Amino acid sequence: MVVSGPRQCGPGERELMFEAADQAFARRGISDITRIDVPGRGSGDGTDDAGVRTPVASAIPALQSGSLFGGATGVLFVDAHQLQKAEAQVLAEVIVAVPDDGTVTVVFLTAGSLLAVLDRALQRGAEQVKVAAVTERTAANWLGVAARQRSLRLGDGAAAALIRRFGSDLAALAQALDQLAVDGGTITADAVTDRFRNRPDEPMWYYSDAVAAGRTGEALRRLADFLLHGHPLQLLAFLQGDLRRRAIAAAAPDYETFLDRSGATRGRPAERVWKASRRARPEDLRRALSALARADIQLKTAPEATHRVTLERLTVALSLWYGAATR
Repeated sequence: MVVSGPRQCGPGERELMFEAADQAFARRGISDITRIDVPGRGSGDGTDDAGVRTPVASAIPALQSGSLFGGATGVLFVDAHQLQKAEAQVLAEVIVAVPDDGTVTVVFLTAGSLLAVLDRALQRGAEQVKVAAVTERTAANWLGVAARQRSLRLGDGAAAALIRRFGSDLAALAQALDQLAVDGGTITADAVTDRFRNRPDEPMWYYSDAVAAGRTGEALRRLADFLLHGHPLQLLAFLQGDLRRRAIAAAAPDYETFLDRSGATRGRPAERVWKASRRARPEDLRRALSALARADIQLKTAPEATHRVTLERLTVALSLWYGAATR
């Protein structure tokens, strides 16, 4: 199976991708799973003679021999879009030789496309699952189903309150529902606000407001607050979603079209993005997109010690470009 999400995967999309993989293994009754976290391109623990990095090479015995204890086994490749050409070539050759007897199930999670040589090998019969970008509207629909699975009922405004706190991060929303399920019953908007009033990552929203207004000093202070508790990739996913909404707003002919295309819910946050983006310069949005892409690569491949500096530089640049629309 190939589970592919958007090139710029956020926490919400990754959660759906992992759910699809879990369901694939569960349908086949597989609990013996070898997970391979593919390193970023240009990184790894050394390579063998075929140019395959150590973490990827560890999957090959499982692909060739299956479970050591008999029965079915699974192999899960996470971030398979980061495979290098030599690795994709070797995996393609191994996978073609895997017998179709149900003893080995392989799932690739990829943000965007796989390398062509591996993709061609998988066209032979791999199931293809597409995960679309998660919007706030998608998250609201997901919330209804997830709440029922936990025997919860979401009262008026509860879903909107959860999305205001957690955005489209389905993993965070799931954790919030698990906490609310302890009390059970009907969840109200006030209960959500009271329970999650002091979330450690709440400064993310203050940070976004400061960046959008071009208040660089405040934005850097908010960034420091967030990094005390939050993960850099979480903040980057939030910024990517924010830029997407800005770009949609800049291109939309009217406010209603913006809401429809972006999946945003009507309210002050959406109005703020709409008004600011109508004054945004296209070249500033292009610069922001390029900067976010470079920061994404840096955070996923460079040493952790450089992450804070990367986000500080990104913060200064975005504050300059976004703030220009308010001046």
